Amino acid sequence: MRYVAIGDSFTEGMGDERPDGTPRGWADLVAAGLAAAHGGDVQYANFAIRGRLLEPIVTTQLDAALALTPLPTLITLNGGGNDMMRRGSDLHRLVDLTERAVLRCADAGVRLVVLSGADPSEHLPFGKVLRERAAQLTEAVRELTLRHDLLFVNCFGDIELRRAAYWSGDRLHLNAHGHRRVAGLVLTALDAAGEDYRVPAAAPAGRRLLAEARYYREHVLPWVARRLRGTSSGDGRAAKYPDWTAAAG
Repeated sequence: MRYVAIGDSFTEGMGDERPDGTPRGWADLVAAGLAAAHGGDVQYANFAIRGRLLEPIVTTQLDAALALTPLPTLITLNGGGNDMMRRGSDLHRLVDLTERAVLRCADAGVRLVVLSGADPSEHLPFGKVLRERAAQLTEAVRELTLRHDLLFVNCFGDIELRRAAYWSGDRLHLNAHGHRRVAGLVLTALDAAGEDYRVPAAAPAGRRLLAEARYYREHVLPWVARRLRGTSSGDGRAAKYPDWTAAAG
């Protein structure tokens, strides 16, 4: 098996950093799980970069994935979350871009698995607007995968993942617990011995004024500043695994 992951920060693994600061994330865990299920004979590449919009994911990243030698046998695709956070995002265009990726993989004989991103909206400013947009995109992509008989892993619809215990301090990216749960969902969908990982329930923590002020200063304002400058958190970053590497089971 040769597995490639393409996407944005969700697939890069942001929020689940190793001690040296490099991101791990659910896709790395899926690669390891596939290796365990297949006796260690799995090659892995990951072209996901934080901040990427859907178009470069299904063009630049998919181009790189399909240019690998030998060709991938499995690709996971997630994207559109960053598009949804921008004004004027076009749902129909995002679905069309996704379908083009579906057709390219089919033409290449590569199995494609599509994921929806997890739902952070309960913890975010203007979360209601974001949830409505993301729900529409998720449903449209789900219908697309049904038409093409593709496996769809609906992380957005996973109620457990909406709990604060699965999210990092910026409330936008999953933490290590969240990435572990997503990996379990994907591996289960692939019949590769996934786990139903859950964080034990705890009393909800109240939001204090100083903590909220710190959150806006450290996370919201820098995001707004990047939008005003037209920059991205992924500018200058390269794919973490741009060529085949052995996945450790």
